[in-house]
Amino acid sequence: MASHRRPKQPSRARVTVLTTAAAAAVALSSQAANAAPSEKPSKDEVKAKVDKLYEEAEHATEKFNGAKEKQEKLQKEISTIQDNVARGQEELNELRDSIGLAAAAQYRTGTIDSSLQLFLSSNPDDYLDKASTADQLSAQQVEALKKIQEKQRELAQDRAEASDKLKDLTFTRTELAKQKKAVQGKLAEAQKLLNTLTAQEKAALAAADARASRDAGERVDLGNTGPASGRALAAFQAAQSKIGSPYVWAASGPNSFDCSGLTSWAYAQAGVQIPRMSQDQANAGTRIYSQSDLKVGDLVIFYSDLHHVGFYAGNGQILHAPRSGTVVRYESINNMPFQFGVRI
Repeated sequence: MASHRRPKQPSRARVTVLTTAAAAAVALSSQAANAAPSEKPSKDEVKAKVDKLYEEAEHATEKFNGAKEKQEKLQKEISTIQDNVARGQEELNELRDSIGLAAAAQYRTGTIDSSLQLFLSSNPDDYLDKASTADQLSAQQVEALKKIQEKQRELAQDRAEASDKLKDLTFTRTELAKQKKAVQGKLAEAQKLLNTLTAQEKAALAAADARASRDAGERVDLGNTGPASGRALAAFQAAQSKIGSPYVWAASGPNSFDCSGLTSWAYAQAGVQIPRMSQDQANAGTRIYSQSDLKVGDLVIFYSDLHHVGFYAGNGQILHAPRSGTVVRYESINNMPFQFGVRI
C-alpha cells in the first residue's frame, strides 16, 4: 500500500544557508568573469626589479667580502699564535731540562736540596711564593725557576687568545656562509625575473648593456682634470687596463672584479695596500665631499650604507665594476647617489 505521507520540508535555517551559498557562488562567478587577467610586467618593470636585486646582491657581496677578509686575518693570527705556543713549549722544556740536569748533578754528589726535589715532582709556582723556599735555592736556580714561571704564564695567555680567536673564526665562517647564500639568492631571484621575458626582450636588454659598455669605453670625454697624486694616477691607469672585464661577485682580479675588488686590486698595482671592503675603503684616506674637488684616481663612494665604490675618472665620470651582468666601464657619477670621495 502506497504511503500518502507528505515529504519532509527543509527547515528555514537550511533554506537560508543554501540561498546564501548560492548567492555567494553567483557573486564569485561574476567577479571571476569580470576580473581582468593578471598582467605580465613590462620589460622596463622587470629591468627595474632586476637592477634593485643586483644592488641588494652587491650589498650582500660587500658583507661577504668583509667576513672573508676577517676570516683570513683570523686564520693568520691563529697560525702565528700556534707557532708561538709551539716555540714557547720548546723553550719551557729546555728550561725544565736544565733544572733537571742540575738536580741530577746534585744527586750524584749527594747535595740535592729538598726544594729542588720537590720542584722535580710539582709546579715551581708554589716555591717562589714562599720565602723559605727561595732561601734554600741558589741564585741561578731561582732565576731558572722564574723563567719557567714566566714562560708558563705566556703560554697560558697565548692558548687563551688562540681559543678566543678560534671561537671568533667559527662565528665568522657562519656569517660568511650566510652572506654567500644571500648573494646567491638575490642573483637567482633576478635570473628568475629575467626568465619571464621573451627572447626578444632579453636581447633588447643585453644589447642596451653592451651598448652602454661599448660607448663608455670608446666615447667618454674625461676632460683634463689632473690626478690626485702619482700613485692615484697609477692605480687609475691599472683600472683602465681592465675595462671590459666582467663583474663577478667577490672577485678581486686579475680577470674579473666586483666594485671594491677592482679598486683594491688597482691600488695594489700602484704599490698601495687599501682595505678590501668599500665601507673600509671609505675610511682609508681624506674624504672629499664636493664633486668639484675630485681628482683622477680618487675613490668615489656611493649609497648611504657605502656599499659601492669606483674611481673618479674626470669630467663627471667614474670608472667602476657596476654589478652582475656588466663589465668594468665608465659611467656618469650621477647614476648613483654620491656620498663622498676618498683621496688615498
